[in-house]
Amino acid sequence: MKFQPSALRPLIAPLIERPMGALGRMGVNPNVVTTFSFLVTCAAGLSYFLGAIQWGGALVLLGGLLDIVDGAIARGAGRATKFGSFYDSTLDRAAEVVVFIGVMSLYLGPGRNIGEPWMVYVVVLALSGSLMVSYTRARAEGLGIDLKVGLMQRAERIILLGGSTMIFGSWRQGLVLTCVIWAMAVLTNATAMYRIYWVYRHLQTPAAPAPPRPHPASTPANR
Repeated sequence: MKFQPSALRPLIAPLIERPMGALGRMGVNPNVVTTFSFLVTCAAGLSYFLGAIQWGGALVLLGGLLDIVDGAIARGAGRATKFGSFYDSTLDRAAEVVVFIGVMSLYLGPGRNIGEPWMVYVVVLALSGSLMVSYTRARAEGLGIDLKVGLMQRAERIILLGGSTMIFGSWRQGLVLTCVIWAMAVLTNATAMYRIYWVYRHLQTPAAPAPPRPHPASTPANR
């Protein structure tokens, strides 16, 4: 059974491909946009750290949008490169770490906690699961397997965390954020395990045999 819930990027991408491609043709460097997206997401982590939860959520969503924009610019200008893909993926992982560290700080420290300090362990589980979801895909692609199955892919994580914190902030002592972190901790790790299982099943499936080649005596040239 193959779960592939993330239809968000295919829906959004066509809306921005043409205008962003025009920017690329005007000379906008997609790696600069990637760097700016990383800095915006780091600002989101800092906002969480400072207790500005709704600002943090808005910046998470903005960083996620810019993460789509850089690829559209690269494709539109014909400037997509292997280094650009590597650079984008690497900064995505680093930005995710920064954001979760910011979220973690909301449960620690005197005077501004939104929940119990032991929630930091759940945040760590959510971070670990998020990184494992990305790692399993990258490792599978290294084996020549296109792995996009499972829940809690990057788009879902961005919208769930960014949207919930932008809308609800610290409402009811961060109840919504706490529920979201619990959901991410469970579902990201479940997705990583499911991807491991999916790759195992995929590699166990024998390749389809090549069609038999016609005997030389039966070809038109020999008739």
